[in-house]
Formats: sequence, structure tokens, C-alpha cells
Amino acid sequence: MMYHFSEDDSIRHFIPRQHPAHPNLPAMVWAIDELRAPLYFFPRDCPRVAFWPTANTSAEDRQRFHAQTSARKVIAIESGWLEKMQSTKLYVYHMPADTFTCREDGPGYFTSLLPVTPQRVEPVGNLLARLCAADVELRLTPSLFPLHDTLLQTTLHFSMIRMRNALR
Repeated sequence: MMYHFSEDDSIRHFIPRQHPAHPNLPAMVWAIDELRAPLYFFPRDCPRVAFWPTANTSAEDRQRFHAQTSARKVIAIESGWLEKMQSTKLYVYHMPADTFTCREDGPGYFTSLLPVTPQRVEPVGNLLARLCAADVELRLTPSLFPLHDTLLQTTLHFSMIRMRNALR
């Protein structure tokens, strides 16, 4: 099963479209897998930085970044987004996996060159509760860039989404 998250619950068919950040790629429908779905339990435009250790993470990075939490993943957002996070109604579209292929294994992007009809759509519900249920620690910070810049130098796996909307 693939997933697509949206604040719009009225999408009946997903038509491949050009991604504005990837103009050299063909038009596609984008989706995410279950493992990475919590990265999208956020308002669409909310900038966020997520990180978690993998088998390749050094002991030093584990100690520095993950020793103080028992969560599987840590996701940070800017504190200015908390109110929007609490009030956003988000929907998850359950997409049939048959036309999707993994575009990039690290971030877990799946794409389809064909139109996709979702099998069902349902409310995500309380986003903070969903993050907790997914074993995610949510952190609030005035700016994501200190964390962003630091993580680039680590052996942790990280994901940085909608950073164009982050405060400098």
C-alpha cells in the first residue's frame, strides 16, 4: 500500500503532473510507503527536519543525537507552525501499489507514470497523536537551520522537507 497525504479530501483521481522542484523529470504521481508516512503527518507547507539512526550511523552520532530519546524517529518543526499543526485537517489516500516504483530508496519516494485512483481516503485525525502512535518524537525550535546544517555533517539518516518555507 502506498500513501498520499493532502489537506484536500475531494481528489478522486491522481493525474501525473510535473514536480516544480524536478522540472527535468516526467510528470508523475508521488506517494510514500508506510515506514516514511509519519514524515507527512504535517500541514503540507510545514518545513520539517527528521532524523534517525541506521546500521551505518556512528556510535558518536547515536550518542549525540539519539541517546536522549527512545523514539524511532525525531522530527523537528519551527515553533511558529505549532498552531497550524494543531488545527490542520489532513487526509490520507490509500493508493494501490501496482503502478508505483521506488524512485529513491533513501527517502522512500514512489512514483507512478500512470493516473492512479485511490482505494479510499480517510482523515488522519489528530496529527500530534498520530506522531506519538508512530513512535516519533516531535521537537519545536525557533529555526530549523541550525539542526539542518548540523545533520548534513552526520552519519544519521535524515529528511528535510519544505525547507524553502523555513525561517532563516
